[in-house]
Amino acid sequence: MLAAVSSFGLSGIDAYPVTVEADLSRGLPAFEIVGLPDAAVKEARDRVRAAMKNTGLEFPTARIVLNLAPADRKKSGAAYDLAILLAILKASGALGADLSGFGILGELSLGGELRPLPGVLPMVLGAGALGLREVIVPFDNAPEGAVAQDVEVYAAKTVGEVLEHLRGGQRLPRCGAIPSEQAPLPPVPDYADVKGQAEAKRAVTVAAAGMHNLLLLGPPGSGKSMLARRLPSILPPPGYAEQVETTKLHSVAGLLPRGVGLMAQRPFRSPHHSISAAGMAGGGVSPRPGEVSLAHHGVLFLDELPEFSRPVTEGLRQPLEDGAVTISRVGARITYPSRFMLVAAMNPCPCGYFGHPQKACSCKPAAIERYLGRVSGPLLDRIDIHLEVPAVDYESLTGRAPGRSSAEMRREVEAARSIQLARFSELGAEIFSNAAIPRALLERCCPLTGEAQRMLRLAFERLGLSARGYDRILKVARTIADLDGSEKIESAHIAEAVQYRSLDRKYWNR
Repeated sequence: MLAAVSSFGLSGIDAYPVTVEADLSRGLPAFEIVGLPDAAVKEARDRVRAAMKNTGLEFPTARIVLNLAPADRKKSGAAYDLAILLAILKASGALGADLSGFGILGELSLGGELRPLPGVLPMVLGAGALGLREVIVPFDNAPEGAVAQDVEVYAAKTVGEVLEHLRGGQRLPRCGAIPSEQAPLPPVPDYADVKGQAEAKRAVTVAAAGMHNLLLLGPPGSGKSMLARRLPSILPPPGYAEQVETTKLHSVAGLLPRGVGLMAQRPFRSPHHSISAAGMAGGGVSPRPGEVSLAHHGVLFLDELPEFSRPVTEGLRQPLEDGAVTISRVGARITYPSRFMLVAAMNPCPCGYFGHPQKACSCKPAAIERYLGRVSGPLLDRIDIHLEVPAVDYESLTGRAPGRSSAEMRREVEAARSIQLARFSELGAEIFSNAAIPRALLERCCPLTGEAQRMLRLAFERLGLSARGYDRILKVARTIADLDGSEKIESAHIAEAVQYRSLDRKYWNR
């Protein structure tokens, strides 16, 4: 007898339908799984057999062939366990319920309990588009299941509960009716703790308001890492669409905290400099999102930028430009979104004191050149704001005058961001920040006064800017104008934006 149960697979952060087909026939008892299963899928044979035995279900003595269609796509993970068990029961006649219209997800323990899965959120969100009316997920994935609005998503703890639901007995609880407990958010340090550095705080405010990439360069102890790690305290909360995309990525990666439905905070990722190129961009035998995608709609902080390997830093160029990273394998091509704010910190030389007013640099010129040369010109060109962070003087450290707090800076950032969102809404563009303005909309989004046009032309000619550098100055100037509440970009806004692009000329002679 033949039976079929609907389940899901993942391609990037999007779901595609997988039909679990079971055929029972006469012959020597056997249990074969076909349809390009990986090792975890093949091991479902033992999990399903043990779960049926330990829940009082009879495992059929027959030749069983399981096909996971479409057969030409690689299947991975344990998400098909429950669907395989139900397909076998249906094919053997032990389950008479009509399974059409149901989507089934769940990893089985040997005792028949359902264990949580990665990637449930994109699967339940895609269920409606696939024409399914109900989806059953593990109980611990209920917060993710509650996000879906187009289908009814139910949460189950055991195989017995699922069978009772399908047979018309005790109904499973809807995911939206299950209370979830979110872990308290970790405290975020305040910019009021940063002594002095008024110019740096202004640049950080501009960067946060437009989600512009930022490079902090200065001697050890000047506060570069302090400035970067306080960025989450001034970033505006993500909108619903941003929350869904961010949560889908963390769900697929298996990093979504337990009890979390949607991630309410922007991610802040700070990988160690020993990270591999695959860890940064994503990949692996079964491709997973890398740090550039896990930082989507948030911040990717690279401390000690020159210490990262050249393949890692050069691998940032495409995600920074395209807002996505594509991983190609022999049997698949997967794209993950990766529109993030890059914040990098570095010293001006190996010892850190090149150009310091009090401490002498001990590095030879060739060593300084090699150190700075680890950061390539094309990568620098993709960073909107280059900021020199000087050493803090004694008066600033011991002064009692309060510095600008995160609350003050956040109010400015949120006001500027609301102006941007209103502008993009009028244009009908799905853009969330000035840094993401496409080239085709620059002229409409960035009107210049006559004086500002003359100043920008002069800067372009004297600094020898590239076309990318020109665009980025214009976007930063747009953000500065938004912070001032100005519809048109004026000469003062251009002057400040140009100032943020001069550091590479000082240290890299570019």
